[in-house]
Amino acid sequence: MDIVTLLPFIVLIGAMFLMTRSAKKKQQAAVNMRNQMQPGTGVRTIGGLYATVKEVSDDTVLLEAAPGVHLVFAKNSIGAVLEDAEYNRIVHGDEEDGLGGDTPIVPDDASSLTEPGAVVDPAGDAKIDLGKKGAADDAEPAPGAKGAKSDDKSGGDTDAK
Repeated sequence: MDIVTLLPFIVLIGAMFLMTRSAKKKQQAAVNMRNQMQPGTGVRTIGGLYATVKEVSDDTVLLEAAPGVHLVFAKNSIGAVLEDAEYNRIVHGDEEDGLGGDTPIVPDDASSLTEPGAVVDPAGDAKIDLGKKGAADDAEPAPGAKGAKSDDKSGGDTDAK
């Protein structure tokens, strides 16, 4: 056989080998990460639940999602083992020392959109035109159904055939 005939098969086998090798490396890294879990470690499950590890067994993990709320998960359902600083920042809202200085604080309400000292009287607000018809158009109701357009067709005749 000619080498040119075998070349596509060799390339295909090489590509399959490289893809399975990278997948095995990722899988091994995930197993190592899950084996490093210890009680007291913060984790995120693949479903997005943040919890603290209480006990680790061979293929299950006991997590505490809230004080007194204990959940049993499979080890494979742990998506990430978090560092203490990152876990406290996400779950408890603790800020790191470097973040509190120059970042602007965004208020939870719309109070920053008004000028300081401005008093808004809700009863004195002008009505906003939402595109409704004027009073003259509503004076004469159209023949036919209430709110239906008048198109000069009577007796249910339509253009459809």
